[in-house]
Amino acid sequence: MPATPELDALLHAAVTAVGGTERPGQVTMAHAVERAVEREEHLLVQAGTGTGKSLAYLVPAIAHAVRTGKPAVVATATLALQAQIVDRDLPRIADALAPLLGRRPTFALVKGRSNYLCEHKLVGGFPDDDEDALLSMGSVDRERSRLGDEVVRLREWADLTESGDRDELVPGVSNRAWRQVSVTSHECLGSRCPVVADCFVERSREAAKEVDVIVTNHSFMAIDAFEGRFMLPEHDLLVIDEAHELTDRITSTITDELTSGSVSVAARKAGRGEAAGRLGDTVDLLADALADLPEGKLTALPERLVTTLQLVRDAARDALSELKPEKGAEVDGARQVALAAVDEVHDNAARVLEERDLDVVWVTHDQRRGAVLRVAPMSVAMLVRDKIFSDRTVVLTSATLELGGSFDSVAGTIGLRGAGSPAWEGLDVGSPFDYPQQAIAYVAQHLPPPGRDGASPQVFDEIEALVRAAGGRTLGLFSSRRAAEAAAEEMRRRLADDDIRVLCQGEDQMPTLVRDFASDARSCLFGTMSLWQGVDVPGSACQLVIIDRIPFPRPDDPLSSARTEAISRMGGNGFMAVSATHAALRLAQGAGRLVRRGDDRGVVAFLDSRMITARYAGFLQRSLPPFWPTTDRALVLKALERLDATAPDVVPVAAPGARGIGGAPLEGAAATVPVARSPRTAVTGGHAWTDEQDAELRDGLDAGVTLTELAEHLDLAPDLVTARINQLGLEVPV
Repeated sequence: MPATPELDALLHAAVTAVGGTERPGQVTMAHAVERAVEREEHLLVQAGTGTGKSLAYLVPAIAHAVRTGKPAVVATATLALQAQIVDRDLPRIADALAPLLGRRPTFALVKGRSNYLCEHKLVGGFPDDDEDALLSMGSVDRERSRLGDEVVRLREWADLTESGDRDELVPGVSNRAWRQVSVTSHECLGSRCPVVADCFVERSREAAKEVDVIVTNHSFMAIDAFEGRFMLPEHDLLVIDEAHELTDRITSTITDELTSGSVSVAARKAGRGEAAGRLGDTVDLLADALADLPEGKLTALPERLVTTLQLVRDAARDALSELKPEKGAEVDGARQVALAAVDEVHDNAARVLEERDLDVVWVTHDQRRGAVLRVAPMSVAMLVRDKIFSDRTVVLTSATLELGGSFDSVAGTIGLRGAGSPAWEGLDVGSPFDYPQQAIAYVAQHLPPPGRDGASPQVFDEIEALVRAAGGRTLGLFSSRRAAEAAAEEMRRRLADDDIRVLCQGEDQMPTLVRDFASDARSCLFGTMSLWQGVDVPGSACQLVIIDRIPFPRPDDPLSSARTEAISRMGGNGFMAVSATHAALRLAQGAGRLVRRGDDRGVVAFLDSRMITARYAGFLQRSLPPFWPTTDRALVLKALERLDATAPDVVPVAAPGARGIGGAPLEGAAATVPVARSPRTAVTGGHAWTDEQDAELRDGLDAGVTLTELAEHLDLAPDLVTARINQLGLEVPV
């Protein structure tokens, strides 16, 4: 193996390149990663915000890859961190280490197939999910017209992109539009595809075989390990960032579901065969069998449901035989889509009927899809131990891995405790921030405890007062999508006079919303779980984090209740081990969104009085960063007003540049995003809008000027103009 420079020299060069300063915790973590690789032992590292943990694992990972010729794999839970590593950290680290290593380290981004354009689908190789999506562009159906516009824009972008990666498209498009140009892994024709040589996914994975660092996500990594698909090249070092999310992401990955709608779709796609007809006959039987069942966990499968699932399974099995092509015959896109749909129905029905020891089966009632039958494992600990911790060194890191002064709780959920568990070390490297001086933890003790009927008028009054005092600059973390949307709607009505914009999860892709929020001080971003972690908005754009209630799992959550019952049966405290631990992790992650740098200041406001009144309050408080605590509302409002009045310019989040095959940014694509000087302007796609341009935009729309003419007049791309029109709530004349 070729010799590599000392780790300290490499780390110093990397930290200098990103404009940072070395911190003791970062150095300690980097050496711990290097030591774990040398000893072939696993490592759990709790690294507080500001430690610089991505550099602390990327630098020793690169050194190991260069020395051994084997790639290191980095898996994240969120797209936000994935983008940060690929678009911001790795390019600068690679440039900095090149002189020391004798060559520039290489890296690639690997995602699931549905994140990329499908060339075969673009040229009509698969049936459209919405066959009339483009036929209604001139109709009065505005939703269909918008869908048609999105698909046209996607096809235009397809001629320009080199990566085919959905995240490169800004502004984004709806999931419904994206399905018109992408396929799932089960629908893909693989090597039999007539345009496989041009496939974005295959070219991306081929490029990944030759790089030093591969960046992916928890779900993709889990599928690769559990299903043995070998989508990732052989590696002996795996780094799992945001590791507190690992068990939930893996559980989600291997959760299956069955609905009468999915059976109906499979039967329709299967065609006119006898077995396909029998499969279609089970649709109403399944709908009726599930409709009679209450929501919640099924402790035993009712006889009627068992009989129905057997009919579904057997008909699907026979339909698969009908669809299977003759030996040597080509499989077209339509047949492959049918095979994928029927196979999924067969496997999911069969799994429920198996009644595996650890599987939990439950029913939910969805307003759109009707009754949904789901099945998931109560624990993934042994699966993770067998499939992820064997044959490689695994480094797990997060700001929240140690609960109650011990790593044992997290370690137990991933198979690192008990007989036969592999060797591992736990390390807490702390945080460089002065939390009591930088942030206030405010509990609105005067508010009534949260109820089940949504937020009370007093809660909306509290949110309004806090947001007005902060001048916007607010990240709202809510316990449900409904709560976030209700708060967004109410605040838009109340804050309209103060020109404070309220963005809400679901209105665009999350990276786009975060960039918009980070670039406009007088804005708020409200959302749910995907905002509680991985969102990095440093600086004055985020000086207030609102948490509406303690994020306990729902009492009727089937997996949580099954885990609680199992622990209680063994003599443990099920509530503290499951519900309180879940809430503590979420609270720590949510509160951690506030202080991202040494000069960040602000308030985390908890609108749930149980944070100081409940018997478990102390446990939850100890899970948070040590902010300065108070229940004094007047003091908090004055502090927020003072912070708003003295706030420096915002620090916008850079938009992703164009990417090449493998996900690495193209040369010159990672330009700095310009900052809008006025807090009342915004940035779209890297362009900072001025008051004068906004006035021209409004005047042009009032005069009936078309979008194309406006874009030409402003010398901007139509997408940027459209994004700003949407931000301002304006309409393009028909």
